[in-house]
Amino acid sequence: MSKNSKLVRGYEVVIGLENHVQLSTESKIFSGSSTAFGAAPNTQASAVDLALPGTLPVLNRGAVERAIRFGLSVGAKVAPLSIFARKNYFYPDLPKGYQISQYEIPVVQGGQIEFFVGDEKKLVKLTRAHLEEDAGKSLHEDYHGQSGIDLNRAGTPLLEIVSEPEMRSGAEAVEYARTLHALVMWLGICDGNMQEGSFRCDVNVSVRKPGEPFGTRREIKNLNSFRYMIDAVNYEVNWQIDRIEDGLEIQQATVLYNPDTGETRAMRTKEDAADYRYFPDPDLPPLMISADWVERVRGEMPELPAVMAARFQEVDGLPAYDATMMTQSLGIARFYEAARDRSGQPKLVANWMMGEVFRRTKNTLENQEKHGDTALRSLDAHFENLDRLLSQDKSALTADKLARIDQRTKQITLAQTIYSAVLPDQLGHLVSRIADGTISNNSAKQVFEALWSGEGADVDAIIAAKDLQQSNDTGELERILDEVLAANAKSVEEFRAGKEKAFNALVGQAMKATKGKANPAAVNELLKKKLGG
Repeated sequence: MSKNSKLVRGYEVVIGLENHVQLSTESKIFSGSSTAFGAAPNTQASAVDLALPGTLPVLNRGAVERAIRFGLSVGAKVAPLSIFARKNYFYPDLPKGYQISQYEIPVVQGGQIEFFVGDEKKLVKLTRAHLEEDAGKSLHEDYHGQSGIDLNRAGTPLLEIVSEPEMRSGAEAVEYARTLHALVMWLGICDGNMQEGSFRCDVNVSVRKPGEPFGTRREIKNLNSFRYMIDAVNYEVNWQIDRIEDGLEIQQATVLYNPDTGETRAMRTKEDAADYRYFPDPDLPPLMISADWVERVRGEMPELPAVMAARFQEVDGLPAYDATMMTQSLGIARFYEAARDRSGQPKLVANWMMGEVFRRTKNTLENQEKHGDTALRSLDAHFENLDRLLSQDKSALTADKLARIDQRTKQITLAQTIYSAVLPDQLGHLVSRIADGTISNNSAKQVFEALWSGEGADVDAIIAAKDLQQSNDTGELERILDEVLAANAKSVEEFRAGKEKAFNALVGQAMKATKGKANPAAVNELLKKKLGG
């Protein structure tokens, strides 16, 4: 048992996840209808989606290729032959009375996801990943006591990714889901928009005494927030333990989590596979995937996060932690590479990204969330969106142009974000000016603030306008240091008495006297000489 999966009240927690990943195809998995989000109800539902008599499904090749891409990324077996099956159940938003899915032979078999919980590495095996169609959506609000049915979503391609029950805490479940979320966006197979249902999490939870067989599981359905996942799991775990301690039976069930009350509530008893009466779909032939097809997809894939992180360590000399942070998403990695190439300073770029860039971006996203703007959702999604914008015109894209793009596409509603404030080239330029001694690190923060606020777009122009260039006049610096030493005789005495903090105080006074324009290294060197250190 890992150190992050301690017993809860003497019970071991057992968790497995099922993630429904909406594949980023323009059309549905078995029809030509659009998958675009937000259209008026029932305007993107074809005869196939409506299950009109005589219609037949035609498999979307793009959905298959996205499944192959995922399988390759997790070291899974891509099945040369897989079967589509009918999953039979009745619900108002399922026109056919069955869902086309895969059961006995899925397209992706096995694989594993590696992630960190704190500083501990965790590996969770995957059972399978299979292709299926989404159902429609029931609408319960503003219908005067009735329910409406929107079939725009019916037939949207999904890849359902099923893990083995190898997680032992809510923290592990959340980090697994975060890692999977980042991976599918990295691969370009899903936009990761949890608010729109593009990445949905079903969490299977049970508890047992150590060494005993698995307990009865309950499935927490349709979690679309990492923040709520750990709360839902923790509540469910304690609810199950309470039932067992009270001598009551736990029934296999599907439950929903209410974030307002912090409680889970049973929605229905949980079905077993036999209840769905799976059988091969007679309207769809077996899916045959050749080795050549797999290799072609492999050749089109981006460099995987682990491979890129290893390269950043070996070639750029980044520590393992920095390399991992720079490969949180493909957008972040590309931002880092562009800024690194502009400056030639990989470690300094990584430091600035993990510091000022990430901090300011996260603050902005949190402020947007407080004001009801969920357009950017997460740091990963933010940089993915930025990367898409930059790819439109990498040579001519400026901060002003980005701001116009934002306004036109409505991708964001607040101007003060990295979209319209700091671009990779600007960060690289700023870092290069620190590295060549033009400005100090403290002065660089003033330049960054000016870039962020939109006060300016050119690093050198901001440095000149704010008169931030470091002074290299040794004679002038010596004169200032003499004045500082004369005005701070007590600190001089304390330093000579062995108090190192007094030296730092003198450096601070010197930097203040030079308005931050002196080179800190030069200040340190000259001060030590004057103090006889």
